[in-house]
Amino acid sequence: MRVIGLMSGTSIDGIDAALVEITGSTDDLQATLIAGETYAYPAELRDRILAVCSGAALSIAELAALDDEIAEQFAQAALQIQANQTSAVLIGSHGQTVFHRPPANQLGYSLQLGRGAAISQRTKIATISNFRAADIAIGGQGAPLVPPIDAALLRDSIEHRCVQNIGGIGNVTDLPSVKSGLAIRGWDTGPGNMLIDLAVARFSDQKYDRDGAWAASGTPNQRLVDRWLEQDFFQQPPPKSTGREQFGAAYLESCLSDAINLSPADILATLTEFTAASIAQSYQTFLPQLPDRVFLCGGGSRNTYLKSRIQALLPNSIVTTTDEAGLNADFKEAIAFAILAYWRYHDLPGNLPEVTGAPKSVLLGEIYHVG
Repeated sequence: MRVIGLMSGTSIDGIDAALVEITGSTDDLQATLIAGETYAYPAELRDRILAVCSGAALSIAELAALDDEIAEQFAQAALQIQANQTSAVLIGSHGQTVFHRPPANQLGYSLQLGRGAAISQRTKIATISNFRAADIAIGGQGAPLVPPIDAALLRDSIEHRCVQNIGGIGNVTDLPSVKSGLAIRGWDTGPGNMLIDLAVARFSDQKYDRDGAWAASGTPNQRLVDRWLEQDFFQQPPPKSTGREQFGAAYLESCLSDAINLSPADILATLTEFTAASIAQSYQTFLPQLPDRVFLCGGGSRNTYLKSRIQALLPNSIVTTTDEAGLNADFKEAIAFAILAYWRYHDLPGNLPEVTGAPKSVLLGEIYHVG
């Protein structure tokens, strides 16, 4: 089955589109990437999304208009990725998260814009979206959702592996070897690229620190890193999830206030170290043993300085990227939502209760057929 996966994460730097050939179900799942591309949001639309994520007020009419515009961008991405290719029969669209509230004495809440109904009608392809809602409705975090895909594609019979996505937010899938008999787990580790990207935009006209070169030219302030790691989120045991609400622009302002005497290069070095240290500390605190191998994916996997710092903090693990396992590190999240749509289409549950904290497995996503 050919499925298009669409994903835009908390960095809001564009829509990742993946055209994927999928066979099997879970134990025998195979996914081949036919085409992958990132389509940037128009600058004005990206600015409005960022403003909403930062708490800007919208009327219901304005929210509806934004929902429609994002859906149109996702639809265009789907149409472009399959140009000159055999047509896909299904789309799995994560949408654009603009708000995420983990459960805490109440049901969680997560809002993704870019409604599937509009995408299906615009593309004339059945579309599945709103993947987080069913897990949240029964008390789960609704995140992270990728661990069951990681388990199906990357778990090893002997080797203990972790799959670390570094998008705007970082999240890990812990894959004990099949031989161990231990359960698969996953959770958000904290900030990924978000604080680094926000600081780069603050200090320059660039959007990100290419290869981590700017951070590598500075010196991290370990005292600040240690202080930031003391906050409650990093001590909270899984299951847990987070987002721009906790590690966004307001949090950066707090970091910059702490680092007022540091140069931009030193601030970027410190924020990069913070991301690397939050990942390493999360493993050291919540894993029964450290992994033999860590597969990085997402935009942060291309930051060579960040990768080197993770390796330095996890010296007994091999730190590489999912590319080495034959799974494209740039489009792994988009591939995952193609697979989640494929599973939903075949009435297969998509969540892992031990990851999201939900009491049971459920079907994820709402199906919109072409009228």
